[in-house]
Amino acid sequence: MRIKTLKKYGLRWALGLLLTALAVLQVSGALRIDAVERMDTFFADLRMRLVKPVLDPRIVVVDIDEKSIAEVGHFPWNRKIVAQLVTQLTEHYGVAAAGFDIVFAEADNTSGYDVLAQLAQRELKDVGGFSARVAGLKEQLDYDGLLVKALQDQPVVLGYNVAENQRKGKLPNPFFNTDTLNGRELPAIASNGYLANLDRLQDAAASGGIFTALPDPDGILRHTALLMRIGDGFYPTLSLATAAVALQARAITPLWETNVAEMSARQRANGGLDTLLMFVGQEKVPLHIAVGENLSNLIEFRGTGGPKGGAFPYVSAADVLAGRVKKEVLADRIILIGTTAPGLLDLRATPVSSAYPGVEVHANMIKSILDDRFKVRPDYADGIEAIQVLVVGGVLALALGVLAPLPSMLLAAAMAGAVFGFNYWSYTEMDAVLKLAMTLVLIAAVFVLNVAWGYFFEVRRNRGLVSRFGEYVAPELVAQMAENPAQYNMDGESRELTVMFVDVRGFTTISEGLTPKQLREYINLYLTAMSEDIRSAHQGTLDKYIGDAVMAFWGAPVHFSDHARRAVATSLLMQASARRLNDDFVARGWPELKIGIGLNSGLMHVGDMGSNIRRAYTVMGDAVNLGSRLEGITKVYGVGIAVGEATRAAAPEFCYRELDLVRVKGKNEPVAIFEPLALDAEVDDATRAELANWHAALAAVRAQRWDEAEATLAALQALSPQRGLYQLYRDRIAHYRAHPPGESWDGVTTYDTK
Repeated sequence: MRIKTLKKYGLRWALGLLLTALAVLQVSGALRIDAVERMDTFFADLRMRLVKPVLDPRIVVVDIDEKSIAEVGHFPWNRKIVAQLVTQLTEHYGVAAAGFDIVFAEADNTSGYDVLAQLAQRELKDVGGFSARVAGLKEQLDYDGLLVKALQDQPVVLGYNVAENQRKGKLPNPFFNTDTLNGRELPAIASNGYLANLDRLQDAAASGGIFTALPDPDGILRHTALLMRIGDGFYPTLSLATAAVALQARAITPLWETNVAEMSARQRANGGLDTLLMFVGQEKVPLHIAVGENLSNLIEFRGTGGPKGGAFPYVSAADVLAGRVKKEVLADRIILIGTTAPGLLDLRATPVSSAYPGVEVHANMIKSILDDRFKVRPDYADGIEAIQVLVVGGVLALALGVLAPLPSMLLAAAMAGAVFGFNYWSYTEMDAVLKLAMTLVLIAAVFVLNVAWGYFFEVRRNRGLVSRFGEYVAPELVAQMAENPAQYNMDGESRELTVMFVDVRGFTTISEGLTPKQLREYINLYLTAMSEDIRSAHQGTLDKYIGDAVMAFWGAPVHFSDHARRAVATSLLMQASARRLNDDFVARGWPELKIGIGLNSGLMHVGDMGSNIRRAYTVMGDAVNLGSRLEGITKVYGVGIAVGEATRAAAPEFCYRELDLVRVKGKNEPVAIFEPLALDAEVDDATRAELANWHAALAAVRAQRWDEAEATLAALQALSPQRGLYQLYRDRIAHYRAHPPGESWDGVTTYDTK
């Protein structure tokens, strides 16, 4: 059985396991398929979009929106307005920190003071008191100076850009520099230039942070650095610098792993570093900040961004300037000042939105820092993915090869759902970024393999099977089998069936009276009529032709619980067809056609049997042999049909004439045999009366009441002189009178020949 199963499914299993092995190579890094990598990116983006945002009031975006531009004026605003905004945030609302997603690289000359100073020195120098008045206005009209005063001793972080081959403005102090590394190499995104804030502004600010966005090759922003290298210094991004100011961090330093054997993958990629230590507050409580490769982290975008779709409250800068915002909304909060106005070009393409506010990128990173939760690819990710691929691929490779299409589809869908669910749970609950595409591709590949196999191999084999059955069974049964060919096969099995044998009476004499051409037409017409009655009328299975004989059976390959009824009904139909054919043959001058039919029901072995040279779908067994014997003895009793006792019991809706109790050659137990006449409901009273007299005569014979039996038979023969059965029993009575069977006689007629 195992060898048979392996032979049937072995190749499909092997191909499925081969696909699994290729998937393992992919997830382990030994094989890289760009298409799968791109699919992983797609699923990662989709997974992020599925997470529903929860509003975090700790971080508030002060938005230079269209409302602010309409009330205050076009942007950029002069530094006097910016100074007022800073003062409102720090002194009026008491924010924990304010980070500007804006760079102030150029001096603000919008006050007109430089023009007045030039007039005082040139055209209006002789005007009395003018120069003195202009000098008195210098402090009031120095907008940069006003901003410097607003920034002094306040938790404000100024943003700036990195820029290649450019050094403008002043950098803030780095968090640490190469000397801190003690000779270690620390990979980081590096730049040889910057576009920073004016010296006096940066000196007055609490800190500074880089807000440069570095999208992936496809133009989508997914990662951001926490630290970048400029020259020998490592400088924080705006999110890290703002969080440090809000938490009153005293220092930030790298945390190294010195034991190479215990290094994680991220530590190895970063020269031994995967964590930054931020010492918070006067107590210098350590806060661990995980960092990925090149000191960059995956941005966990929450929501689609903006005032309506993000995870952070938005307030209009105009409302802050006017004091219309409730104090509890901003007090002790981390503030990020930026813009969502489309014309100001601070919108980014991200996995969750094609126009995501740049300022909210920093808000998401600050939230991750505060929560100490970063989405990272853990060291065990490759192992988890390899195990997942092995389990999923192995189960599907073995299961889909043996399952029907619908269960296969359900199993594959369930596997895909479970894998996606586990991946989503790992991301949301464990902050673990696991790859998904290869496992889903494997599920699809194994499923398609088995579907294709089923179509190109199994369907072709099943169609061949159905085609072969088409030689035996009715067209409508072939159509039924074609709908679900997997339910049918030619393997041997034991079933309760009904078998039929049909033979032409006196065929030797018929063949002698016809020319070869006439004989061929004679036999073809006869076999065609009999075959159509067997296959079409009651959906029997045509077994074979044996010269002029026909063999058929009911109940296989399509199971019928009423196989005996179908067989009896077919035998009556065939006798009617034979009579019609006989009328035609006699009209042509051909010999008369008469047929004998034997039916028997019982347990039979059915299947594709034969030799390596030729095979046939047929039946075998004692019940089959009895059916053949019954056909042979129909001519003895002068009847057209003889059925066994089992057939009569299984088809009680017909009216039967009992013929005899016989012991055929090869069997010790006697069996009762019967002649079916018609459906019981169709039998007239005269026939019933004749049957009653006949059965009374048969009972008298078996009781050896010869006179009574002979008198009844004589009366019956007078009514139906053409029925040879009555003369047969009168002859037997004459024999028994001359040769009494004895008191022990059981009424059985024994046949020593087939």
